[in-house]
Amino acid sequence: MPQPGTPAFVAAVESALTTFFLTRREIVERLGPVFVEAVDALELFVLRGGKRTRPAFAWTGWLGAGGASDGLEATAVLTVCSALELVQACALVHDDIIDSSHTRRRFPTVHVDFEQRHHKLGWTGDSAHFGAGVAILIGDLALAWADDMVQASGLDPAAIARFAPVWACMRTEVLGGQLLDIHGEAGADESVAAALRINRYKTAAYTVERPLHLGAAIADADQGLVEAYRTFGTDIGIAFQLRDDLLGVFGDPAVTGKPSGDDLREGKRTVLLAEALARADATDPAAGELLRTSIGTDLNADDVQRLRAVLTELGAVDKVERRIAELTESGLAAIETSTATPAAKERLRAMALAATKRAA
Repeated sequence: MPQPGTPAFVAAVESALTTFFLTRREIVERLGPVFVEAVDALELFVLRGGKRTRPAFAWTGWLGAGGASDGLEATAVLTVCSALELVQACALVHDDIIDSSHTRRRFPTVHVDFEQRHHKLGWTGDSAHFGAGVAILIGDLALAWADDMVQASGLDPAAIARFAPVWACMRTEVLGGQLLDIHGEAGADESVAAALRINRYKTAAYTVERPLHLGAAIADADQGLVEAYRTFGTDIGIAFQLRDDLLGVFGDPAVTGKPSGDDLREGKRTVLLAEALARADATDPAAGELLRTSIGTDLNADDVQRLRAVLTELGAVDKVERRIAELTESGLAAIETSTATPAAKERLRAMALAATKRAA
């Protein structure tokens, strides 16, 4: 099997996903062309781009706990790891509805795609409502099929039994984190602690921590390695999201695939914003008022540029960069002193740096 982070690994994950979609084709076609069209949209969404970060961490967690990279067991493990992409698809499709996002990876989001199809066909009813309804069901299907993909993987029943409780925790955490995010925006909780809690459960848990934990569970790793993986995963996962927060405000749309400043327009209660508001309240109330009255509104390019300047001048950007560096350092220290194999340690170091220093 190829090494995580390589084009060959991405191709292997996508091959596993393609094979799974083929196994669903018969039952899908029995439901008729409407369902076929929806499943085609899901398959396109899943296979159209993505770094396959979550499968890579799960695979590395398994290898680092002594798993072998070849043989029938390896094929089954890769299939299970690849199922994480279906959980990710569910989260992204639903997240785009919640955030009213119009593009994802430079293409229309799923709900916008089906809204446009409804409008072009001149169907009755509200096009936007139709698009959101279809996208919700497509996201639900992705989550259900993630379970199906695991169960059909051929993984040893004992390994499945170890894997299942971690899988259950991960799914609960990502949904809970999403709810915390929605509640934070509606309730206007401006604290750094609240923003970090959202990052911990909405992103870190199912991006790095639990995938590593899943790999360790399959390999029947000792508790010490599991704890090291979880510490690394939490720290690097939060740092990953903090980098995403910066890109959501300062990223280049040509690289990120999303409009510049989208997080500001959506009113996301990020650590970046929380740090800025805390500093503004202490030193510059006018800047705090500007941020509070601007986020969550239809900002133009000049508005976004002005808010970028405020965030920078308040020192919030530097603070977030320091936090990313500190979390990366502590995460790497946890894995360095663990019992993971030397090859896995080297791979995790590289993956951590790639996740926390990325431009997209």
